[in-house]
This record gives sequence, structure tokens and C-alpha cells, in this order.
Amino acid sequence: AMLTPWGEHVKADNAWREYPRPAMKRDNWTCLNGMWQYAVTKKDAEAMPGKPDGDILVPFAIESTLSSVSKRITPDDSLWYKRTFDVTKNKGRRLLLNFEAVDYESVVWVNGKEVGRHLGGNLPFSFDITDAVRSGVNELVLKVVDATDTAFQLHGKQRLNPKGIWYTPVSGIWQTVWLEEVPATIQPDRTLAAWFVKASCR
Repeated sequence: AMLTPWGEHVKADNAWREYPRPAMKRDNWTCLNGMWQYAVTKKDAEAMPGKPDGDILVPFAIESTLSSVSKRITPDDSLWYKRTFDVTKNKGRRLLLNFEAVDYESVVWVNGKEVGRHLGGNLPFSFDITDAVRSGVNELVLKVVDATDTAFQLHGKQRLNPKGIWYTPVSGIWQTVWLEEVPATIQPDRTLAAWFVKASCR
């Protein structure tokens, strides 16, 4: 694969470290981009294998060179991600787990507890994970399936067999993942529309 001069310098410690919403930046936030463990299983698998297939650089799609994997995912597969993170729980504060984009169907667990599901490959989504985390080390697991053009879902010009004007599929995490602490009265925004409403009111 041919990389740009910028792509050649992408590493786990510098992959998209900027806060995704600079106009709404909160002081207490943690970027989760970097090396995660990954595994590819059959679509109906209910858990990530005990032994991962290797490491993947988030937030780059598994098909991409920058992910360090460059592997195609089929509609019959599940793509699993796992990593740990440290937090300190503070009284009267909530902790949100934010994904800028994951393609396409996602299920998220924190410390073995399902914290949410999302359908769609382009919009950001958030889960309040306060009740699932503990002070110290926590485990985050994400399962993704992507039918691309074999089922009724938004996929743009992505095709399993790209040629001509059609694009190679993009699966899994492909935008920033991060944690942020918010006041107890703030609830996660689940749609892009809610994000714009909040931004316009500030």
C-alpha cells in the first residue's frame, strides 16, 4: 500500500489525539485511540475469543493500511475489539463513552455488562457507563457486524466487490473513541441532531 507522508508518521501514541468537538471541549476527557486487541469470528459468536487475532490501531478501519491489519470483513463475520482503561469515579459526576463513528451494528460491554447498542455507520453515539465502571482498571469490549451491500442498510458507494466507481468497504471503528466526565444532569446525546441542538443553545 502507498502511504502519504503524514500516514507514514501515524503511530499508536499520535493517532487522532485532538478532542472531536473543540467548541464544546470539557476538561476531564480521555482519548481511547491507540492499539486495541481485535478478533474476527463467525457472526453469531456471543463472546470475543480468549485469544485475540492481534492488535489494531484505532480509529482506522480494519480494511485500511493504517489500522496495521488490512483485513476484509464479510457479512458472515463479527469484528471484536477489546482494551482496558483507567478511571477515577467522582461523586456527582457521570462518565460517558463516546464513539464518533462505527460501521455498522455495534454492541458495547464494560466489565462484562452490556451498556448499549447502536445501528448506523456514520453518526456519533454515546453511552452513560457510570454504573458499569469502577475506580481503577476497566475492560471495554465492542462487537461489530457489517452487511455492507448485502442487506438493507446505509452503505453509500461501498461494495463487497468494488470496481469502477465503487469503494472498498469500511468496517468497525473508523472515528475517534473517547471518555468524558460530565455533571450528573447531563445525559448522552444519541443523535447528531441532538448534538446540533445543544451546540446552537450555547
